Amino acid sequence: MTTAALDVERVRARFSALDDTTALFDAPGGTQVPDTVIAAIADYLRESNANLGGAFGSSRRSDALVAQARLAAASFLRCEPDETVFGANMTTLNFALTRTVGRTLRPGDEILATVLDHDANVAPWLELARDLDLRVQLVGVADDTTLDYDDLERKLTDRTRIVAFPLASNAVGTLTDVQRIAKLAHDAGALTWVDAVHYAPHGPIDVRDLDADVLICSPYKFFGPHLGLAAVRAELAEAWRTYKVRPSLHPFETGTLPHELLAGFVKAVEYVESVGWDAIRVHERSLGERFLDGVPDAVALLGLPSMDNRVPTFAFRVDGLSPQVAAQRLADRGLACWDGDYFAVEIMRRLGRADEGAVRVGFVHYNTHEEVDRLLAALAEL
Repeated sequence: MTTAALDVERVRARFSALDDTTALFDAPGGTQVPDTVIAAIADYLRESNANLGGAFGSSRRSDALVAQARLAAASFLRCEPDETVFGANMTTLNFALTRTVGRTLRPGDEILATVLDHDANVAPWLELARDLDLRVQLVGVADDTTLDYDDLERKLTDRTRIVAFPLASNAVGTLTDVQRIAKLAHDAGALTWVDAVHYAPHGPIDVRDLDADVLICSPYKFFGPHLGLAAVRAELAEAWRTYKVRPSLHPFETGTLPHELLAGFVKAVEYVESVGWDAIRVHERSLGERFLDGVPDAVALLGLPSMDNRVPTFAFRVDGLSPQVAAQRLADRGLACWDGDYFAVEIMRRLGRADEGAVRVGFVHYNTHEEVDRLLAALAEL
């Protein structure tokens, strides 16, 4: 299944969780996992459950698993195995990593984040600024939710140390021009700090091609277990003084890893590779186009009106209904979606939805055209 023609039924057969009649459009909050991921987690706990560094069999198998997980992470992110970092989730990892880089910052230094960011790439900088007397500014967006690159250029100064931004908005699906941002940031002497959480299930990531200094994502958003994953450029990791116990060989991992989840993570990466990014992207674009072509008049889309420069994640409001009521009525019809702000605080404020948020649906490659039609029919009824 590496061609652009995706056999969706064959894909869905690999997910027991998709046997239910509910159409799952909740992927922006976390995707389902294929059965191979579930089996790998259980098999590890049955056969290899031990800590690292022992001379006995289960410990040696655990050592081998961690090495295998680093290779899988390096393959997924296109970085070196030693540059990979595992943690509880993206947010926890980001608080730890921002604390580490904070040791290199001085009062008056500046950090830029964006209005498109999930708060996990804003709040850690705000807290760091409070502690260290730094300045945090937010790069704005145009009315269509695309990043305002002129505003980015205006706000870059010789005191800018970090430019934090997402590959894709978790709220409205908008993509950013990563290479353009990276060039502007690096020309100003700043580091790039990339949130790839929302983009990760939708397309390949190459930290070298993106020129990312730090990139963070979450395997549970790309068909894996609940983990956080980061890539930190080797030169930075070697230069920073990190928070860790003294015997630890890894600069950022502060304790025993959840080995069973690493086993599931390896299988998640293998799963994505078995399907192929070309097939995933072609199918997801067709799902998004089908949705956009059929949005009822009473549904107001927030964000880009076509599938150009976006992933198939859509926020909208339904005339006459609060997002909470609309989401509940969709749930009553067997359609799983989200309401609220999804921790995308700034973009909801920018769109005038700070109080109620919006309804959000997200499509991934295991969704079907028939499910999209069910959603459109339900929205028309609402």
